[in-house]
Amino acid sequence: MSTATPSPIPHGRTARRLEWAHLPPVVRSEIEERCGSPVVEAVSQGGGFTPGFASVLTCADGSRHFVKAASTVAQRIFAASYREEARKLQALPEDVPAPRLLWTMDGDWMVLGLEYVEARAPRRPWRAAELDRCLDALEDVADRLTPVPDGLTLDPMEVELADWPAFWDEVRATGDLAHYEEAAALAASYAEVVGGETLVHTDVRDDNVLLTADGRTLFCDWNWPVVGASWLDSVMLLIGPRGDGLDVEAAIAERRLLRDLPADHVDRLLAVLCGYFLKSAGDPVPPTSPHLRDVQRWQGEVVWDWLCERRDWVAGA
Repeated sequence: MSTATPSPIPHGRTARRLEWAHLPPVVRSEIEERCGSPVVEAVSQGGGFTPGFASVLTCADGSRHFVKAASTVAQRIFAASYREEARKLQALPEDVPAPRLLWTMDGDWMVLGLEYVEARAPRRPWRAAELDRCLDALEDVADRLTPVPDGLTLDPMEVELADWPAFWDEVRATGDLAHYEEAAALAASYAEVVGGETLVHTDVRDDNVLLTADGRTLFCDWNWPVVGASWLDSVMLLIGPRGDGLDVEAAIAERRLLRDLPADHVDRLLAVLCGYFLKSAGDPVPPTSPHLRDVQRWQGEVVWDWLCERRDWVAGA
């Protein structure tokens, strides 16, 4: 076990979302038509960091639906994100463990109707058995999504993160981290190790995972995948468990996608992620996502501590 990093984050309650009553009547009516029955209950989902509508709807006929929505005018960025999510979900093979996209509406509001899955997120602090379930599923997903499915044109991971190494300059300007130069050099060389032919989710964390009672593990929010190395999602998933005190180095030593990976590859990824998290933590707090910077600060501290341990650095500032 590693030492847990104290967290102020209210897991599962980080989102400030639109509620069912906030949607225009014409949009609610069309959603009910798509669902096939009037909505009698709407339970907003508290995880995540976006303000869009995301609720489980229970209809008069007893059916349940997961619906996401954002205004294409007032929430243009988030509507575009939902539109991208719909495009990616439509291209995923049927055997990928993700809730199925059932229908969309694209007008003044971008609305996604998704399969409702009776499930829960992994518990926080993370438990080793639930981490194993997620890593098993990520190995399966990597197999199924190599190469990238037809119909999807994705940026390579090295292009997606091209601006991130420079964030270390901003981190240095706000504090004097020990081993800054070494970390910045590792981050600058990340592109040499992240390339590959796999569709990488890039945002696998506890609130984007569904664990079902029958043992299935599904991944949500496929908004911004890239093409890259098959091991990337597995390493990025380990940030939360590491911060919660689990021995993630043991997981790396055991997992099929990670055990033969050169240590330097992991370190370069951690370095570029750490610069992004620490820089972003100092950005203004979005009024629609009050916990976002706290989360990024915590992630940055966790990754920095992990990187220092792996490199035998003293994690001082």
